[in-house]
Amino acid sequence: MTTRPTSAWRRLLIAIFALSLLATACGSSGDGDDSAGSDDAADASADESADDSSGDDGGGGGELTPVTLQLQWFTQAQFAGYYAAVDQGFFSDLGLDVTILEGGVDIVPQTVLDSGGADFAISWVPKALVSVEEGASITNVGQVFQRSGTLQVSFADSGISGPADLAGKNVGSWGFGNEFELLAGMRSAGVDPDSDITLVQQNFDMLALLSGEIDAAQAMTYNEYAQVLETVNPDTGELYTADDLTVIDWNEQGTAMLQDAIWADADRLESDAEYRDTAVKFVQGSLMGWIYCRDNFEACVDIVLDNGSTLGASHQAWQLNEVNKLIWPSTLGAGVMDPGLWDQTIEVAVSESILTGPPADGSFRSDIAEEAVSALEADGVDVTGSGFSPETVTLNEGGE
Repeated sequence: MTTRPTSAWRRLLIAIFALSLLATACGSSGDGDDSAGSDDAADASADESADDSSGDDGGGGGELTPVTLQLQWFTQAQFAGYYAAVDQGFFSDLGLDVTILEGGVDIVPQTVLDSGGADFAISWVPKALVSVEEGASITNVGQVFQRSGTLQVSFADSGISGPADLAGKNVGSWGFGNEFELLAGMRSAGVDPDSDITLVQQNFDMLALLSGEIDAAQAMTYNEYAQVLETVNPDTGELYTADDLTVIDWNEQGTAMLQDAIWADADRLESDAEYRDTAVKFVQGSLMGWIYCRDNFEACVDIVLDNGSTLGASHQAWQLNEVNKLIWPSTLGAGVMDPGLWDQTIEVAVSESILTGPPADGSFRSDIAEEAVSALEADGVDVTGSGFSPETVTLNEGGE
């Protein structure tokens, strides 16, 4: 059975995790079928916005402003929108020369940002807020992922269909700050994680589930979940299917926490008008990249692959499709914070001792994203994706 760590120990685990890798690290990939094409009208609209929205202060043939973006991990479709914005010239048309810095096991994006090693960074909200609580002067200026991608996955014959069914089971978790949606979800269902389950340290893969070592495994929708579907079922000789599995989605359980967001230097935003203007343009260009990936699925997968991803083509297509689901629809406009989801994230973070208390005002600000969205709306760009429909993706063995 588990022994619940102290608050200090939990914070140490989170710091260690930040120095190793995020749950998002084990990227997955998928392969879109023939129906996964581009929407020419939306593509033209996005292209037009890139040309017209730069204004007098944009590219206009003048000198571009150098900007660096620090990612959480290596090149994969989790970050497709940023690569697309570079590839399609959205950033340059706004007057920015953006360099994307890959992450790694020893890179903490929010620390790189706070130390001046990058102008912007991509990080999960609770992990970045730990750094804020420890003194980092950063702020969330664009909440790109509107939903959590974390699941608890079991085989369909396990009898597990909800958090209450985890009682008495061997439950896998990566730990290091990734377990808190799971722990809060069990508590909300009346399951005490300290006594009612056996919590097993899980690697960033699904081997423990496939071998029967654990009954339920932690997984990202765009990553580890696909790893099972890319594996041959020894009983059938065919790949596993979704019918072979059951999932617990923390978005449906009320304990989901916000994940990938664009973070900026809070002090520079207040003291440097040019940096604030750059922040608006950077968020605008990033959103244009994500809109492009929404409306030009196959082309966006190719952009990720062309930028050196080591993951297979079908795995990357799966990943982009699932990431698009985390972004679209964005009812308030892409990148604009939903205050209710922020409050839920803080509530779970405090209840699970990720944070000692709610962060101070200013830990997120919506004005940057709202200005970016307004500029795109003025050009007729669909910033909410209310009509978004995911693609049909076929995974190949091993994600190839």
